[in-house]
Amino acid sequence: MRIDQAKATDMLTAGHALCDDELLLQLDGCGLRLRSNSAALIDKLRGYFAHVVDDTATPDLEVVAIDREPPELGIEFVDWKREPGKSGRKDAFYDLDDARLVRKVRTGMVFLQRQGTCIAAGPCLEYDNQVINFINAQYMNWLQNRGWLICHAAALVTDRGAFGIAGFSGGGKSTLMLHLMEHDEVGYLTNDRLFIRRDEGRVQAVGIPKLPRINPGTIVHNPRLHPLIPAEERQRLLDLPQQALWELEDKYDVLMERVYGPGRIVTSAPLSGFLILNWSRDSGEPISLSRVDIGERRELLQALMKSPGPFYQYPDGRFFEDTTELDEAPYLDVLADVAVYEAGGGIDFARMTELALSEIMA
Repeated sequence: MRIDQAKATDMLTAGHALCDDELLLQLDGCGLRLRSNSAALIDKLRGYFAHVVDDTATPDLEVVAIDREPPELGIEFVDWKREPGKSGRKDAFYDLDDARLVRKVRTGMVFLQRQGTCIAAGPCLEYDNQVINFINAQYMNWLQNRGWLICHAAALVTDRGAFGIAGFSGGGKSTLMLHLMEHDEVGYLTNDRLFIRRDEGRVQAVGIPKLPRINPGTIVHNPRLHPLIPAEERQRLLDLPQQALWELEDKYDVLMERVYGPGRIVTSAPLSGFLILNWSRDSGEPISLSRVDIGERRELLQALMKSPGPFYQYPDGRFFEDTTELDEAPYLDVLADVAVYEAGGGIDFARMTELALSEIMA
């Protein structure tokens, strides 16, 4: 069966009436409105996005979230190819004229991505994190359509500017970021998606309103995060072998302003430096930190370059394909004047925190 945008919209919304409440976000120059048939979902997301909620915002983007059973559309989705180092089925897609349907394989959530009102349909309240990601995908499209480059990186801010932290798979960028947040002079910009662009001779950095999602291994060794897991469960996790604890995937949201205090979230700042974690749990060498020329160490770009993914739609209506190779040249151009550092040797978060504060962010 072949369907078009109108048919897809009808099948996803399925006659569900939207409630009167809505959520308006102001995202550093871009307004976004969320409407839903679920007041509970809107209320939950209002708490999550609290630092960017603005009831006076003028919407540039709109998302409708329909809380319902997983939609059955009677079409054959195609699996989206995973990035190197990733395994298993995650996303599947089906292209319409000037629109794309994306299905999450594990949850059955379906999303209609298009220029205009985008739709999320399925158990939205149960899988609210996927709605959060979809909202952020719209803002990420808005940024990329305006020349911003997407980086797979965390970023923090001091009075010297923003500092990106990237790492190869399992490198611990989120854990290091949270260690650095223990210092009051450090602000939070983003955990996993950083956008950079050269603007009037200076490289700028923008984050997205996505809070850190961390694994138990990060929580059990950080006293400030202990309340995220009950004490008995925390002890059970500490009794696991270190390798098993490190590899455990069970994500928890960190509500940054509740944990670290109000005013600790920043939405944009000039980019002053980038740290690439190229260290290893298996290394017997002490930690090392050195400044590098990213043009001569292009292999390090693989740690920070990021695919726009199945939701990305170009300004002309075309969609990003999973066969599209990422271009190093724009990253090299933007980072040419940015101080880039490489961390090597064995993983040592406490020592790296000291080095970052004294040698990179000072």
